[in-house]
Amino acid sequence: MNEDIRIHSWPCSYYLDSNKQWISGKLSLTPTSIKFTAEKTGELLVDFHLSGISEIKKESSHLIFSSITILENGTKHWFSSLHPNRNVVFNILEHFWREQLLSGRGAGAGAESSKGKELAGMLVGSQKRLEDTAKVLHSQGEQFDNIMRGLHKIEGDMDVADRLLTELESPSWWPFSTKLWKSGAEAKPKEAAAAADPRPREGILLRIPVIVGHRTDSSAKPGQLSLLPSGLEIRDCNSQLLHRFESRDVDDIRVHTPYEISIRQRFIGKPDNSYRLLAARMPEAIPILEMQFSRKMQFLEDALGFAGAGKSPQVDLGASIWQAATGLLGGAVNPGIPAGSREGPDNEQLQKQEKVSQEEANELRQILKKLKSLALETEAELEMQDEALDSISSSVDRATLNIDRQNRRMRKLT
Repeated sequence: MNEDIRIHSWPCSYYLDSNKQWISGKLSLTPTSIKFTAEKTGELLVDFHLSGISEIKKESSHLIFSSITILENGTKHWFSSLHPNRNVVFNILEHFWREQLLSGRGAGAGAESSKGKELAGMLVGSQKRLEDTAKVLHSQGEQFDNIMRGLHKIEGDMDVADRLLTELESPSWWPFSTKLWKSGAEAKPKEAAAAADPRPREGILLRIPVIVGHRTDSSAKPGQLSLLPSGLEIRDCNSQLLHRFESRDVDDIRVHTPYEISIRQRFIGKPDNSYRLLAARMPEAIPILEMQFSRKMQFLEDALGFAGAGKSPQVDLGASIWQAATGLLGGAVNPGIPAGSREGPDNEQLQKQEKVSQEEANELRQILKKLKSLALETEAELEMQDEALDSISSSVDRATLNIDRQNRRMRKLT
């Protein structure tokens, strides 16, 4: 992903210490750095990495103007006249700064990596995406199990209803009619025991810190986004639930950038319910969202580089990874065979530039083995879920027939 992508920008003023004056311009945030460009001259006055920041504070200049100060390598930078307001800019900057420190990405930002390391990083990313997919399938399998338990309970209730109807259909002078009351008395403890069973808590696929904006940009505050098998939950910084979107309630999810999305639920006759979410870890959440809401995802222009011209990002990434892995591993194991399928001086020169060490090749093999194991486990889970779906379908058919038959019997009694 391009580290120079602009996450957000705000009009503001920067205090230029050399001239002792405030300069109007634009403050920009990228995944790894903060930049300020002068409005009149277009000169880049500030450009430093998030990893070099020691402190971000809210302060007042001359005891009047509200400002944000950023301490970077012993130098304090002053930013004022922030739009839409100081709190929004502070929340976003602090969020990405903290996530940068936690991830440790800034330490080696300028170091060049070999092709083997780069490919290993891509494979690790694919492994994580496959693990997320496995989590979704596992949660889906648990939902199927809950459905099966519910269907078994329905079948048990149908058996009880069948016995009761049999008693009602027998003559009133039948000496064993007291079974009716015994059956009812025996059914109550079972029903009570079933009702007492606590419903299993839904698992969380992914939870990330986000900046939550609701309808207006001036209301952006820290919060959390939780991805669940049945929907989404948005909470504030105190873990209080702001809103829960069921899967059926989500009408569209727009991906503005790899770090910013908006979720909307449409209404007729009243305003839509829309939330805008900005997060440093949003690239981890977007593939899961695309698996759950594939038809409702919209990649806007600034996000096309992430999605690959409207295609699924993990599909394109996976294809490029496996093609590169095949060629690079072949070149590493058999140095005399070109990495590509064509022969020629250009191909030989490319092979020299993209050599993979034996250690990196071994690491790639281990990752590929893990990917294969995950793929086999996913296939086995899918087969189990296919069997569960067949069982659910047959159980539903049986329950429907029983209900129809007992409805006919009850109509005869009335």
